Amino acid sequence: MSIVVLAGGVGGAKFAYGVMRALPNPADLTVIVNVGDDFEHWGLKICPDLDTVCYTLAELENPATGWGRRGESWRVMEAVAALGGPDWFRLGDLDLATHIERTRRLRAGQPLSHIVADFCRRWGVPARVLPVSDQPIPTMVLTDEGEMAFQEYFVRRRWRPRVRGFRFAGSEQARPAPGVLEAIRIARAVLLAPSNPFVSIDPILAVPGIRQAMQGKPVAAVSPIVGGEAVKGPAAKMFRELGVEPSPKAVAGHYRGLVSHFVLDAADASQADAVRQHVPHVLVTDTMMTSPERRQRLAEEVLAWLRDTI
Repeated sequence: MSIVVLAGGVGGAKFAYGVMRALPNPADLTVIVNVGDDFEHWGLKICPDLDTVCYTLAELENPATGWGRRGESWRVMEAVAALGGPDWFRLGDLDLATHIERTRRLRAGQPLSHIVADFCRRWGVPARVLPVSDQPIPTMVLTDEGEMAFQEYFVRRRWRPRVRGFRFAGSEQARPAPGVLEAIRIARAVLLAPSNPFVSIDPILAVPGIRQAMQGKPVAAVSPIVGGEAVKGPAAKMFRELGVEPSPKAVAGHYRGLVSHFVLDAADASQADAVRQHVPHVLVTDTMMTSPERRQRLAEEVLAWLRDTI
């Protein structure tokens, strides 16, 4: 069945990989990816979530970090730092090739979605990967130290400032990239990966037309919160600083009215009834994706559950 996954970050990339492996035909998968993390650095267009998803689906990702390229070297980074250049955002030598060629093509007038499609073809990715929009929609983090761009908050400041809210600059005027709305419309189901709800999924949903295209469809979300903490990243900290105790129930409440199905980890099985206050269909299972096999197993279980309940 045709499946759409909304994804960002390492958790989103791992889940998308599992779904790709679980489907009999990987071409039935479309991954719509957050572009709110995109920014310019060293004069280059950097697309962290897109690259993490593409590298993971191509089995090129660094297994130790989940981001960047495996077999990476850092000679350019070290040389730039030795010259006094900014080294707070790590760019490996292999990764740089992606940014250099993407920037060249963008300056030549090619849309981001076209570039992503060609890169995926060259990397041998059998699924379709789409940026949610070809237009920049930078995520701005509102903190107790003022508003700052996402990478300033996330990488340079190591998500230490207290969060007060988020703004997706230009989202009201943005248009979905070609193929995005059609992929959602023809999908049997839409899956929200276990990505950060605030800065990975919400920027996708902020693009006009996305939520409307999802109305009436089975939408399943996988909780990124397990045992009161985020599997990776600042999601739990963000919930707390926004006055909400992090939990699967909190995630389900965040997506209330959008999702029909919700997946939580067995460690939080006691919250299943509380989650049902927000979402009618709840699956309790092992959601830890610590190996490629466990990614696929989780995806297979979710897809089988959806087949039985939609």
